[in-house]
Amino acid sequence: MGIEEFVKDTRIAYFSMEIGIRPEMHTYSGGLGILAGDTLKSAADLRIPMIGVTLIHRMGYFRQELDPFGRQIEHPDPWDIEKYLKRINIKVSVEIERKPVYITAWYYVIESTTGGKVPVIFLDTEIPENDPVNRTLTHYLYGGDLEYRLKQEIILGIGGVRVLDELGFEIRKYHMNEGHSSLLTLELLNKFKKPIEEVWSEELVWDVQKVRDLCVFTTHTPVEAGHDRFPYDLVQRILGEPVPMWLIKKLAGDGMLNMTLLGFNLSEYINGVSKKHEEVSERMFPGYEIHAITNGVHPYTWVSESFKNLYNKHLPGWAMEPEIFVRAWKIPEEELWDAHMQAKKSLIDYVNRLTGMNFNYETFTIGFARRATPYKRADLLLSDPERLAIIGEGRVQIIYAGKAHPKDEGGKQLIQRIFQIKERIKDKVKIVYLPNYDMAMAMKLVAGVDIWLNNPLKPLEASGTSGMKATHNGVPNFSVLDGWWIEGWIEGYTGWAIGTLEETSDPKRDAEDLYFKLGNDVLPMFYENRNIWIKVMKNAIAMNAYYFNTHRMIRFYVTEAYIR
Repeated sequence: MGIEEFVKDTRIAYFSMEIGIRPEMHTYSGGLGILAGDTLKSAADLRIPMIGVTLIHRMGYFRQELDPFGRQIEHPDPWDIEKYLKRINIKVSVEIERKPVYITAWYYVIESTTGGKVPVIFLDTEIPENDPVNRTLTHYLYGGDLEYRLKQEIILGIGGVRVLDELGFEIRKYHMNEGHSSLLTLELLNKFKKPIEEVWSEELVWDVQKVRDLCVFTTHTPVEAGHDRFPYDLVQRILGEPVPMWLIKKLAGDGMLNMTLLGFNLSEYINGVSKKHEEVSERMFPGYEIHAITNGVHPYTWVSESFKNLYNKHLPGWAMEPEIFVRAWKIPEEELWDAHMQAKKSLIDYVNRLTGMNFNYETFTIGFARRATPYKRADLLLSDPERLAIIGEGRVQIIYAGKAHPKDEGGKQLIQRIFQIKERIKDKVKIVYLPNYDMAMAMKLVAGVDIWLNNPLKPLEASGTSGMKATHNGVPNFSVLDGWWIEGWIEGYTGWAIGTLEETSDPKRDAEDLYFKLGNDVLPMFYENRNIWIKVMKNAIAMNAYYFNTHRMIRFYVTEAYIR
């Protein structure tokens, strides 16, 4: 199977700085990349003609080591490229610092049992034609400094379009998954510019409307730092002027090149990733029409083996028609609980092998795993260790996981704080922090814990997808009312809320609510009303998994964004 077999179909080009397809391919860091991979997997299932474009990230994000005090040590995380990817005989160049940087490419084909296939192209600068510094530009995901980031975004956006053109792909829409690829719009402006003799003004040379008609932009973050900005002196030195600087500033902002604004101004369709995120984004970027397409997860990827067997028996067809999950009420309670306990035993055995902590199968297990950064508030559950020890003694065990970005000192300190508290109350409540959180570990966690905890500061959770993965395995959520959970939450029915629907978080109130509901609602139901607990598990499947999946999500993209 060669890449040329995919050229005959007009395709949607999906650009993302990270795409997580499988655990062995270290081409992702977290939720953004996993969402991208899940999106393309659903496209293959539904036979939607898409193509992914990303960087190869030869050294991965990083491999996380934690010392006995919780101090994070980062190591390169290379992977076996030739085992999973096929090389494409191609070479294009982009101009960086007024010199050509050459790009080659590899590809991977996502294949579905439906017969659908979606290729993913991985851009690579590790070739002899480049000098040693430029060869490393596709080595590290989110590595280096601002200069390194801008160079990577030139390769992704401009280089990605050139590779697709060189291979002969006809692209119906260019979908930018966040602002990292927004420079592709400048390449399209050049591609479709009109001859100067055909227009009466230089400004009309640049067919902005033609580019807008081709582009779709998804914004993923309500956090200011999540929107890439580059000083114009750096842009001038690294990027130059692929189009005149007056035009770049008109489209991307006067003060700094704002990649989100550039993408917004050159996209016909813009969306946030939950209904709440749509509201927050419109306040951040007034004057833009921003739609909402709430994220989802790929069902077959995130359902554990025991639940696959359960669903195959009682809900045949679930993997391709997740709407069938709405019939979860018909699954016998004892079979549902048995499937959960199989997943839980697998997780607990894994934890005990890694840590020697002697977790047990029957104890209520809380899971919290996501990027370690202060606003995610991984330590909210530990804000009153003595109270947690009273509530949870002999009844609660907690599993943490998550990497802090190498430059996020607050995130690193958060991990160390968790280590300190787990030692302090270890005789009352067992707590582990698992190192090097990745897709493989996530698959075990979302299926094997009894409840999924999520408590970021509001309104900073654009969507959140880890809790959706949990629901696919009958695991209820215990979360603040932000992102997707506002849409999925029915109190005591699909899970529990922390705090209120107010716009911003009250940390003291959130902690109080968390402790009160854990001690008075959640634990009593789990230990004393198991039949009711299993009904909540069924509701999580029937009311959440049936909707919060990438099959539903990508159908919305097709009808709302791609065929406009």
